[in-house]
Amino acid sequence: MKRTTITIISLIIGASFFGLLFLQGRIITSMVKMRKEQFDETVLRALDQTSRDMERNETFRYLEEVARRSAFSADSLAASAGGLLPGATLNMTEGSALDAPFALSAQKTARTRIPKGSLTLKSDASIDVANQRFQDFVKNAYLYQKGVLDEVIYTILYNASDKDFRERVDFRLLDSNLRNELESAGINLPYHFSVYDIEGREVYRCADYSDEGSDNSYTQTLFRNDPSQKMGQLRVHFPDMDTYILGVANKMIPVLVFTILLFLTFSFTVWLIVRQKRETEMKNDFINNMTHEFKTPISSISLAAQMLGDKSITKSEAMLDNLSSVIVGETRRLRYQVEKVLQMSLYERGNIRFNEKEIDANVVIDDVVKTFQLKVKQSGGTLTAALDAEDGAIFVDEMHFTNVIFNLMDNAVKYRRDDVPLELRVSTSNQGQRLIVTVEDNGIGIRSEDLKHIFDRFYRVHTGNKHDVKGFGLGLAYVKGMVDLMHGTIKAESQLRQGTRFVISLPLID
Repeated sequence: MKRTTITIISLIIGASFFGLLFLQGRIITSMVKMRKEQFDETVLRALDQTSRDMERNETFRYLEEVARRSAFSADSLAASAGGLLPGATLNMTEGSALDAPFALSAQKTARTRIPKGSLTLKSDASIDVANQRFQDFVKNAYLYQKGVLDEVIYTILYNASDKDFRERVDFRLLDSNLRNELESAGINLPYHFSVYDIEGREVYRCADYSDEGSDNSYTQTLFRNDPSQKMGQLRVHFPDMDTYILGVANKMIPVLVFTILLFLTFSFTVWLIVRQKRETEMKNDFINNMTHEFKTPISSISLAAQMLGDKSITKSEAMLDNLSSVIVGETRRLRYQVEKVLQMSLYERGNIRFNEKEIDANVVIDDVVKTFQLKVKQSGGTLTAALDAEDGAIFVDEMHFTNVIFNLMDNAVKYRRDDVPLELRVSTSNQGQRLIVTVEDNGIGIRSEDLKHIFDRFYRVHTGNKHDVKGFGLGLAYVKGMVDLMHGTIKAESQLRQGTRFVISLPLID
């Protein structure tokens, strides 16, 4: 599958996941907003009803007070009702604050035994008189009740608002009414309330009052029909309101979690596919490079062998020595390349042989430098060594440590610049209980995007399609693996067309 195809599919599926997450977020936001609006409406309705209950309770109290000191008497009404019905009586009783203050009851006397034939009907005149008396009674009763209600209204208008605000509010009754209204509306959350006068001075607060959640408070005007200076304010807040509002989103959380898990799984799968594709491409490059690396020495050996076997060619001793050196050199080159591949394969399988012993790093590095001097000179460069570490004793595999230094120096020669002579420098120093080995050059350098991959297997920095730099992309991966086995660290610093610097840190022997 082409990289472009993978990219397009990944973008489509990724956009679908983000769209799904966006829609789920919008749904959750809408649900929370709707619940908040419903909560606000319900609370405001409950507060409004609580305010009305307070005004109605005050009206009932004044109604009872006026009824007790009313100038009208029940006797006058009873007299008006006299003769309405045989044995009819008018009873005036004081009611409770929630009942009507007056009650009219007509009781009939027990039925007397009247002999048959002695029952006589009243005349139409008698019925008219009874009707007239009943109408007069109803009129008098209506006027009485109207007078009482008028007096109540006048008392409330002219007397009630003159009282102190604290005297007009029964805070326990207010708390009870507020709780009943909220519970009737389906809100069973704990709440805190306080009462203020119109000037903002606090008049009362509940016993367990807390400022937690006071930002989400609701306000209701008390005694709205009174003059503005006589009004009050009821403020209520719910400490657990946010938890209650957000509780509606709990049902969507599992769906959101599963969506995120699917997205993470998809992202991981795409990452694996891209990584596998990159490794496949690097392996293909490795095979191509290996074929190219093996082709040249095999061709040289084959040509030398053909010349040795051609009887038509006169072989002098010098020619034989030359052909022999070519065969030996190219064979050594093939063996080195094969050995490198085998070592890397063994390292990947964890079967590499690692014979650790105490060595002096300065001595080993100096031997490598002497071996490499001729190769650097042939390339027109210079090699300097500054082995200044006072303590170079480390416990490592000598062969692999030598190969590490050799590979780093060989890379410096391979990736030198054509416009300036190569300057290769190797140095050692001590930092605490560690040995620092530095290999730096003034070569072509490494781009920042390639620098983080140079220790990956089969990865090679692209230098064009000319195959002017030979290799398998295993050298630095081998170096990194060996340094790790030596319990050390390696890092690379580079700037394009400025050079590269490798720093190895290894523990010293205690």
